Amino acid sequence: MPLPRPLRAMPLRRPLRRAPRVTLVLALTAAPARADADLPFRDPTLPLAQRIDDLLGRLTLDEKISLLHQYQPPIERLGIKSFKTGTEALHGVAWSTDVTDNGAVVTANGTVFPQAVGLASTWDPELNQRVGTVGEEARGFHAQNPVVWGLNLWAPVVNLLRDPRWGRNEEGYSEDPLLTGAIAIAYGSGIQGDDPDHLRAAPTLKHYLANNNEIRRDTTSSNLPPRVKHEYYEAPFRAAITAGAATGVMTAYNLVNGRPATVNPDLNDTVRTWTDRDLLNVTDAGAPNNLVGSQAYFATLAEADAAALKAGIDSFTTDETNSAPTITAIKTALSQGLLTEQDIDTAVRHILGIRFRLGEFDPDGGPYAKITPDVIDSPAHRRLARETAAKAMVLLKNERGTLPLDPGKKVAVVGPLADVLYTDWYSGRPTYQVTPLDGIRERAASVTSSEGVDRVAFKDLATGQVHHRGERPEGADLRLSATTIGETEQFDVFDWGQGIVTLRSVANGKYVSRANWSTLVNNADQPSGWFVQEQFKLEEQDDGSYLIRYAGYETAYDWFGPNTYVKAAPDGTLTLTTAGDATRFAKEVVRSGIDDAVAKAKEADVAVVVVGSMPFINGREDHDRTDMNLAEGQEALVKAVFNANPRTVVVLENSYPTTINWIDEHVPAILWTTHAGAETGNALADVLYGDVNPAGRLTQTWYLGGRLPDILDYDIVQRDRTYLYFKGTPLYPFGHGLSYTTFRYQGLRVAEKGDAYEVSVRVTNTGHRAGDEVVQVYTHQRTSRVKQPVKQLRAFQRITLAPGQSKTVTFTIRKADLALWDVTRNKWTVETSAHDVMVGASSADIRQRATIHVKGERIPDRDLSVPTRAIDFDGYSGVELVDETKARGDAVAGSTGDWIVFKDVDLKRRPSRVTAGVASTSGGSIELRLGSPKGKLIATVPVAATGDVYRYETAAARVTGPSGVKDLYLVFQGDVRIKDLSLTSG
Repeated sequence: MPLPRPLRAMPLRRPLRRAPRVTLVLALTAAPARADADLPFRDPTLPLAQRIDDLLGRLTLDEKISLLHQYQPPIERLGIKSFKTGTEALHGVAWSTDVTDNGAVVTANGTVFPQAVGLASTWDPELNQRVGTVGEEARGFHAQNPVVWGLNLWAPVVNLLRDPRWGRNEEGYSEDPLLTGAIAIAYGSGIQGDDPDHLRAAPTLKHYLANNNEIRRDTTSSNLPPRVKHEYYEAPFRAAITAGAATGVMTAYNLVNGRPATVNPDLNDTVRTWTDRDLLNVTDAGAPNNLVGSQAYFATLAEADAAALKAGIDSFTTDETNSAPTITAIKTALSQGLLTEQDIDTAVRHILGIRFRLGEFDPDGGPYAKITPDVIDSPAHRRLARETAAKAMVLLKNERGTLPLDPGKKVAVVGPLADVLYTDWYSGRPTYQVTPLDGIRERAASVTSSEGVDRVAFKDLATGQVHHRGERPEGADLRLSATTIGETEQFDVFDWGQGIVTLRSVANGKYVSRANWSTLVNNADQPSGWFVQEQFKLEEQDDGSYLIRYAGYETAYDWFGPNTYVKAAPDGTLTLTTAGDATRFAKEVVRSGIDDAVAKAKEADVAVVVVGSMPFINGREDHDRTDMNLAEGQEALVKAVFNANPRTVVVLENSYPTTINWIDEHVPAILWTTHAGAETGNALADVLYGDVNPAGRLTQTWYLGGRLPDILDYDIVQRDRTYLYFKGTPLYPFGHGLSYTTFRYQGLRVAEKGDAYEVSVRVTNTGHRAGDEVVQVYTHQRTSRVKQPVKQLRAFQRITLAPGQSKTVTFTIRKADLALWDVTRNKWTVETSAHDVMVGASSADIRQRATIHVKGERIPDRDLSVPTRAIDFDGYSGVELVDETKARGDAVAGSTGDWIVFKDVDLKRRPSRVTAGVASTSGGSIELRLGSPKGKLIATVPVAATGDVYRYETAAARVTGPSGVKDLYLVFQGDVRIKDLSLTSG
């Protein structure tokens, strides 16, 4: 069966495998020959550039080309071993691929830290740098098996979380660029280690650029006006690379302004200007093939790979372990003159730069070569995981002294996540697990528990037979055979929202899944894999019967069309068919989950309800969420438990903002945690019982609900996205988080010191418990040529204070930090303006304010007498941002009625002529109007059909009647592209 198109645009983790390519495997794994240790490239006393030059000069062209694929073969004559990019390590070493088994996935059994969004919710860079010593475990795994575990780590993800529906929200840090950059710097620095010349491991930032949707992720374009691009989406990448905390970027699947990110010229033109170190830039998995496949951007792979290499890609992640297509494409590109050997040398130099810094060519392997597998899941790392999980938890609400809990009280721990820990796509496999129930049981005087899920059986209405699990503990085909309901005929139903449920067999505790794309079998430890085959819907019919609908991978990609409903074959085996041919079942509830949970809650002093998400179902790679609600059945459970016992604590365990309006209104205490790894239960108990005073803070705005803008609209300025521009009232604001103690802010002082401002404030713990406070500094520019954020985070610090203790916290804000991207002159500019300086406990909880008067400059009126790029507009409606050519440059595409505007244009010299670079396949015109899209018409530029959207011609028209300083609107008629324009006299 051919692999579906989406599979070709996904990470290397694959559930389906082809037969190994033996010749390639032998080439990659053969033992290298002994090399002359006196060769200059092996001399660590020589300058790095000299060592790279020496090795590069010894390589043949074929050898250099072989290094451009992700799986770099050994070069035996020089004693060089194989090398590969791509060990996943977002929150601990997660998985890698086995070159000896055609890229089969090997999952790491090591320390699993909280998901990335949880790491950021600590607001603690120092802690995240310690967590970044995941690089140490990467070295341990590498020492264990260097063929499987490479030292080029694909982490962290610094894509900004501007839309909470993004399926990969768990992988990122924050909607704020400064916070994201700070955590990325910390985590990347921890990965790299503290040696100035060597790397413990090499962190690669994902995914450049503006990657925040999964729907049609390889064909959608993220439209980025220059200011949005520079001020927002580039910022965390720039921060990490400028700080030396990353060794390269991975390009995204999406397009940016009409050009695939895989061939984004910014890789060389922009990203590499942020550092003087070599960067190793890689493609996302399968992305080179998208250029000739789903994106149809180039006709041949030779053209595509050449363009990627010239744009700044160094390593091609594609075709699993088979490097032949890449090698063939590069050689073809060379023969066709699309590439030169110098282009190859440039990329190989970048690759070697990282390999040298990893110590590979040092005689002793460098300072990190002695790390052994003993570091993997060490006691110190387990303690760090527990500390991090506790510090990441956010107390959303706490009324009537509900928390912390009294250890002497009887607790009912209920809910579908009460006694389970889930991992995610980019998680390792914990070697042990402490569930919420386990952690609370260690602390409470008495504990009762219930998962709060229905236990049911399904009976065929026609035959009276019920589902039977088979006889093997590891799972077997489900059949209709028994006529009475025993344990082997019962299933626990877990509700994940929007009708999606999972079915766990009571007999063996495993989940019902699709086996071999055919029958149903109870053999899954948890829903997982790229093809999540454990998803079902129970569709009630008018007569009260149920159809069981398979809702896994095929329904998402329409492999089997309407054949998604369960039918009993003549031998009782369950297969799939159409709705009209499906078996009708009676759903018999053996035990009501809500009734069981309510009974336990009534008997307890306090009820802890643990609800949330399943990371492989509720949003994940390749699947965005379509709403932000808690699963309907889980919310019903919370309501029932609260009504039974008002002293209820809700623990919400998921990876993103959730609409929990009713819960917030009624339940007295709410604690949020992401999926936090093996130590989740211990950390949760530490917080619930007050051993750890919670101080995590939200890294995203939690909205009340309602309609969000289109997930594909990336212009946060125009659409008022994120806390930066959102003017509404959120459920919980950015930076929100409560404590068991209270803090007072006093004496805010702001002093100008050279090119910076020193901000200081005195913070006092006014409560009776020691605790952490996250002091946050925001600014707002009062006047500006352009729309300014409502407020913007400029600095933060997590501090620890004993009861009654005070501390003066000092921050430095550079004037340069207050700059905006000036589209009129394409540079960073600080405007003269008053700025509000706001210090507090969240973006909405401001405790102290001050004003500073920043001396900058006034951005001059627009001068369009010189050629001006069309994309440097000040506002727009309806247009698309597109690629000027396939190599570089941006343009604007509009249809009838669309417009762009250039504000404050200096027309005092009364220009008489407009010229523009335009392209169109059908022809049209561009109207120049003053003041509004329907204002005074001063020119109409005719656009002839140029035959190709990339074939630009110069069009001109006479300008009549302009004067003064006016807003100039360009209104499109027909389908037209414009790359630049100028207004001249004479």
